[in-house]
This record gives sequence, C-alpha cells and structure tokens, in this order.
Amino acid sequence: MDFVDENFVVPLTTFAKNSRQLVQKCTAPDYQEFVNVGGTTVFGFLLMGFIGFFIKLIFIPINNVIMGS
Repeated sequence: MDFVDENFVVPLTTFAKNSRQLVQKCTAPDYQEFVNVGGTTVFGFLLMGFIGFFIKLIFIPINNVIMGS
C-alpha cells in the first residue's frame, strides 16, 4: 500500500493543495487593467495584420515576375 500512496495519492493531494492556493490568490482584473489588456491585444492584432498585408503586397508582384503571369 506504501507504493500506491507514494506514486499516486501524494502527488494528487499535492497538486490539489497547490491548485487551491493558486485559485485563492487569483483576483479578477479591475476596469483599468482590463482596458489595458484589451487595448494591447487589439494593437497586436492590427500590427500583425498590417505586417501580413504589406508582406503580401510586396510578394505578389515578385511572384508574378517569377512565375511569368
């Protein structure tokens, strides 16, 4: 029975204890933090979209020259 306790029960109880402590320490973001995270996310999406757009804009003519269309 010692093998079962050492390999299964102890890790599960440790994980449960650590998970409970983590959830207790977590707090919901206030309005200002939520707005900051949302703005940063929107900025990241826009930046990646513009980068992809300009890369596509540059490589379409290059591809047409190479393929001979």
